[in-house]
Amino acid sequence: MGRVGYVSHPGYGLHEMGRSHPESPERLRAIRAQLEHSGTWPRLHQVAPRQAERKWIELVHDSSYVESLERRSPSSGYASLDPDTSMCPGTMESAYLAVGAGLAAVDAIMNHDIDQAFCAVRPPGHHAEADRAMGFCFLNTIAITARYLQQQYGLQKIMIVDWDVHHGNGTQQAFYDDPTVLFFSTHQSPFYPGTGRSAETGVGQGKGLTINVPLSGGQGDVEYREIFQKILVPAADHFQPECILISAGFDGHQDDPLASMDLTEQGYAELTTIVLEIAKKYSGGRIVSCLEGGYQLKALAGSVDRHLQSLLDN
Repeated sequence: MGRVGYVSHPGYGLHEMGRSHPESPERLRAIRAQLEHSGTWPRLHQVAPRQAERKWIELVHDSSYVESLERRSPSSGYASLDPDTSMCPGTMESAYLAVGAGLAAVDAIMNHDIDQAFCAVRPPGHHAEADRAMGFCFLNTIAITARYLQQQYGLQKIMIVDWDVHHGNGTQQAFYDDPTVLFFSTHQSPFYPGTGRSAETGVGQGKGLTINVPLSGGQGDVEYREIFQKILVPAADHFQPECILISAGFDGHQDDPLASMDLTEQGYAELTTIVLEIAKKYSGGRIVSCLEGGYQLKALAGSVDRHLQSLLDN
């Protein structure tokens, strides 16, 4: 039975990009309601995030970029950064808290208060590049969390598993030449943001440590499970990570309106179990999972619930 932390904060509701935007505060409210309804909620250990310090953010993002976000933050209304991504007055507070969730989760795990953590955060982060916001993302929480593990706690080998239906271009960029981080991504292709070809495997000392598995639409539980068992598990056996981070997007669900994959809640539970077995073998069970996509509220909430149940019960 795992001790699983749940990291969230009311401040994530401060960020919104318009009433019709799919990346809305309702996402976290739906997750919380489902966890309470199913009985999962009282089994979780509550972990409070903090406002992330700039020194950790700037391990991944250019300082000039972070300053530009601060400057562009509107006092009212919205500031558009790309056709899909805009800021409101509360965006930066939410984004700093989102990164701070990853840091707080790491602290709790490394201090042996919990074994794994799920960060129920928004805005998401895996599209954010060193100097660019895009795809609903401003600061790359998962990449910053990886660097924090290395800088603050001396861990050297971090594995990032990104099962969001969109390729985590920002995360790939951050570690493309880095031999200390294995980045594994399954994603629908051709699809936004257009990166993540199988030929993108890293450069220099990082060659071979970026593993992209682009998929056509319609792939479901069986196909994903086979990919994880036949590609991820052997890669992890070779790499032997000291901690595993999950970019946990649930927009590959068969009911999600932004993609056309065929995963179910059970599929996400099975993927979680595979990753957890790797973590038990090499990482002392250490996993930090951060919410990325997932836009059909019932499917998102049910998938997160099964994800957490898999961590709790295995």
